[in-house]
Amino acid sequence: MTTRPLLADAHPWVSSYPSGVRWDAPLARTPVPQLLEEAVAQWPDRPFLDFMGRRISYREFGALVDRAAAGFQKLGVGPGVHVGLYLPNSPHYPIAFFGVLRAGGTVVNYSPLDAERVLEHKVEDSESDFLVTLDLAALYPQMARLMGHSRLKKLIVGALDEYAGAPGPTRAHMQGAGLLAQVADNAHHMSFAQLLDNDGRHDYRPVADPADAIAALQYTGGTTGLPKGAMLTHGNLTAACAQYVETLSGEEPIVGLGEERILAVLPLFHIYSLVTNLLMGIRLGAEIVLHTRFDLDTVMKTFDARKITIFSGVPTMYMAMINHPKVTELDLRSLRSCGSGGAPLPVEVAQKFFKLTGCQINEGWGMTETSPTGSFTPARGRRKAGSCGMPLPGITLSMRDLVDSDVEMPLGQRGELCISGPNVMKGYWKNEAATQASMTGDGFFRSGDVAYMDEDGFVFIVDRTKDMLLCGGFNVYPRTIEDAIYEHPSVEEVSVIGIHDEYRGQSPKAFIKLKNGAAAFTLEELKNFLKDRLGKHEMLQAMEIRAELPKTAVGKLSKKELYDEESARRGTTA
Repeated sequence: MTTRPLLADAHPWVSSYPSGVRWDAPLARTPVPQLLEEAVAQWPDRPFLDFMGRRISYREFGALVDRAAAGFQKLGVGPGVHVGLYLPNSPHYPIAFFGVLRAGGTVVNYSPLDAERVLEHKVEDSESDFLVTLDLAALYPQMARLMGHSRLKKLIVGALDEYAGAPGPTRAHMQGAGLLAQVADNAHHMSFAQLLDNDGRHDYRPVADPADAIAALQYTGGTTGLPKGAMLTHGNLTAACAQYVETLSGEEPIVGLGEERILAVLPLFHIYSLVTNLLMGIRLGAEIVLHTRFDLDTVMKTFDARKITIFSGVPTMYMAMINHPKVTELDLRSLRSCGSGGAPLPVEVAQKFFKLTGCQINEGWGMTETSPTGSFTPARGRRKAGSCGMPLPGITLSMRDLVDSDVEMPLGQRGELCISGPNVMKGYWKNEAATQASMTGDGFFRSGDVAYMDEDGFVFIVDRTKDMLLCGGFNVYPRTIEDAIYEHPSVEEVSVIGIHDEYRGQSPKAFIKLKNGAAAFTLEELKNFLKDRLGKHEMLQAMEIRAELPKTAVGKLSKKELYDEESARRGTTA
């Protein structure tokens, strides 16, 4: 039985909202392609993408998407067909993303950070029949190895330079730097240009029920086993987009329609960037300056030269920016809205960034399963140090008893942070047991974070119920690292914990007990062993070999003592 001592009908956060921002604002849940249709109709000649010296207007982008949709449909893409995107930030991503959705299919996002075994799992688990990638040495060979050994029917391979302002010189430079791969020429391959080699006519049928139709499978790690696919519907994604836009409105709007310029450096395959950069950018009619990666010098120059107004980042990026040697020489005052997610943002970083730019960093909380909206700190109005903010419009956050998730905790008391709203996923793909385990009896998603809400509706996260690290904005699961280390023939026992990292927030450290008679190894030797088993974001940064590892009274490996040791080493308390 659910008990709600203080939050039965009350929403204490509403009184803390900026003037004019409504928690009960209507949130349109539409087919995702409708966002693009409306933007093309309203701002046809406005620049949409700025990539490597080339600008693409909304009208031109819409035509490219139509051609991609027609090409996908000729391949057989339609309802129930899943298409993987294994891409960095380049125009290929948004073209393919909207092309798949207009063709009636479902997008599966793949991360270039994934280890080979994870890529294999995602292909089979997601039932990806087609996959779009680039001819980069860092990408193409990973998927080429799976052809003939997986369910993949065809690889669609683009060239990074084909949407650059100077394709020839760009390709020559990449070739000279050894960045390109040799692409096979057979029936299982086609070029991105071939996919788009048509007149754009296709049969677009908007999904009948946006709240039910799956737009994307977004894989998320877990404390056990391989990643699970979160089913994000069209309605989830468009509601999340509307939630963000609503928080930037009000009596004194932070942003305007058809006048913003976004710098996108976070990877679009990540749900945070997909929603805040691509989808929200289109909803605002913004120009998106697209960078393939975060290069500090280039980013700082772009802020200054292009007068960027919106930026989404992670704490490590903001730390790097405020410490850039020429930060005081550059004009960063064009910034209106900056968001930070993925890890807690140090207060001193936010304060220094505000002094330099005049722009508050809006910190929030969210998850892949929540598309990724959850909480926000307002750009104007009340803020509280150490808080991840208050629920976004249309979202209810509830702290539940750590033993019985159907019992709600009073304000000010700690509990598991649970969330309900139109942004919350449909469930985990082909994993009903995991879906059921992740939900409370009354339909709230269980985050695994321990938090409390104060009397003003601000949320403070204090712990995690799940064994998870936050490393540079990425979720890293010690269990995944431990499983990989156990494959080493010399390892008998291992415990992985998170240690403090000034730049990434946390980094994984392994404590290892060797088998009797086994030879010791160095950190570099272990990292070499793990390079094909772990993603780059999961790689160890420290290691200790010990004669024994701490255990509980019943003989279970215990990490508490290891965390206590690391805290004492840093002169802090756990």
